[in-house]
Amino acid sequence: MSDIAIRVEGLSKQFRIGTPERYRTLRDTLTNVLTAPFRWRNGHSHRTEPETIWALKDVSFEVKQGEVIGIIGRNGAGKSTLLKILSRITSPTEGHAEIRGRVGSLLEVGTGFHPELTGRENIFLNGAILGMKKAEILRKFDEIVAFAEIEKFLDTPVKHYSSGMYVRLAFAVAAHLDPEILVIDEVLSVGDAEFQKKCLGKIESAARSGGRTVLFVSHNIAAVEGLCSSAVLLSNGRLVTQGNTHSVIHDYLRSMRRGHVIPLEERRDREGSGIVRFTSVSLADGAGRNLPTFQCGTDAVLVLELDNKSDRELKLSVSLGIDNELGQRILLLDSALLGKDIEGVAPGAGVVRVLVPRLGLLPGRYHLTIFATVNSVIVDWVKNAGIFDVEAGDYFGAGRLPSEKEGLFVIDHDFQYEQATPVCDSAGASIDQPSAHSSD
Repeated sequence: MSDIAIRVEGLSKQFRIGTPERYRTLRDTLTNVLTAPFRWRNGHSHRTEPETIWALKDVSFEVKQGEVIGIIGRNGAGKSTLLKILSRITSPTEGHAEIRGRVGSLLEVGTGFHPELTGRENIFLNGAILGMKKAEILRKFDEIVAFAEIEKFLDTPVKHYSSGMYVRLAFAVAAHLDPEILVIDEVLSVGDAEFQKKCLGKIESAARSGGRTVLFVSHNIAAVEGLCSSAVLLSNGRLVTQGNTHSVIHDYLRSMRRGHVIPLEERRDREGSGIVRFTSVSLADGAGRNLPTFQCGTDAVLVLELDNKSDRELKLSVSLGIDNELGQRILLLDSALLGKDIEGVAPGAGVVRVLVPRLGLLPGRYHLTIFATVNSVIVDWVKNAGIFDVEAGDYFGAGRLPSEKEGLFVIDHDFQYEQATPVCDSAGASIDQPSAHSSD
C-alpha cells in the first residue's frame, strides 16, 4: 500500500479579475439576445474579455502519510488557493490532487460553521461533515470544549462570537475530530499568543504520536521551522522548491533580500498620528563613521532621522524592536525602560542616535521595527523599518569568533573553579571541603 497521503500533479487555478461571474437566468439570456442589434448599432458590439490571473500554475508535489509540511511564500504566492483546492472548497482549472484520508480544514475564521447554530450544534455539524458518528463526536466533545475555552458560550449562536472565540472553537473541532489530514492556514494568527502556543503544541503531538498528515501555512517562519519536517516554497503561483525545511526557508529568505526595498520616508504601511515621522535608518560606529554592516563586539550606533511636523518641541519615547530573519524578537531597545525619553525634539528635521556598546548579536541579518509615542499617543510605528547585517567579531578578545549557529547573541560571563580540600571529621574520616580559586 502506498504511503503517499497527498499527490498534486500539474495543479493550476485561474481567476477572473474584477466582478465574479454571476448566475445567468433565462430572462438575462433573452434580454441579451433582443438587445444585441441595438448594441451593434451603437458601436458596442465588441466584447471585452475579462482579465484573468493564474493563482496557481503547474504545481506538482507529494506528501507522505504522517508528514508535517510547511507551505511558505509571499502574499499572493498561491498558498491559500492551494489549501482551498486540497480541502475541496474550490476546484482546479487544470491538473488534479489525489487525497487519501479524511481532511479537516482550518482556513478562514468560521469556515464550515453555520452562524445561526450554537457552538454545541456546530461541533456536531462539523463532525457529521467529516463522516463521524454521533458516538464518536460525543467521546471527543468535552475535550473539544475544554480546549476551546468556550464553556459559558457553548449554547450561544456562533454569530455572536468574537474572532478569537471563533478560531478557538474552529481549531478545537478541526484538531480533535480525528481527520487523517489536517490543513491549517494563517488563521491561527487571530488567537492570542498563549492560544497559538497551545495550538502548535497540539499540532506537534498529533503529528508525532498520531501519525497525522499536516499542511501548515504561516508567515511565522520560526513556527514553520520548529514544527515542519519539510516545506514547499511558492512564488507567483509556481512551486519554486520543495525539500528540507531549513534549506527551503533559506531560499525564501534569500529571495526576500533581493526584493525591492521602499525608502523609509516613502513607506505608507505605518501607523500613528504622523506628528513625528522617521525618514531614514543608517549604521555608524562609536566614532560616528558610517558603516555598511555592524561587527559583533564593537560599539554600534543606529542613526534614526526624523521629521517633527508639529510647531512645538516634543518629548519623544522611542522603542526599537530587533527581530531575526525568522521573525523572532531578539532585542528591545527602549528609551522609556532606560528612563531616558528624548526631550526637546524641535520642529523640523532631527536625528536620534541609539548606542549599543559592544554589540552582542551573532552574525546574521536583522530587521528593525520603530515604535514612537508622544504623551503615550503613537506618532509613528513602522514594522521592518530597516535591515542591518552583523558580521563575526572577536567579542571576548580571545582570538575566537562565535558561530552564528550557536545561539542568538553573546554576553559577558566568567568561569570559576573551586578545588575540594580534605577535612577530617570527629571519627577521623576525610570530608571534602571546597577551596576557592578563580579562573578568569
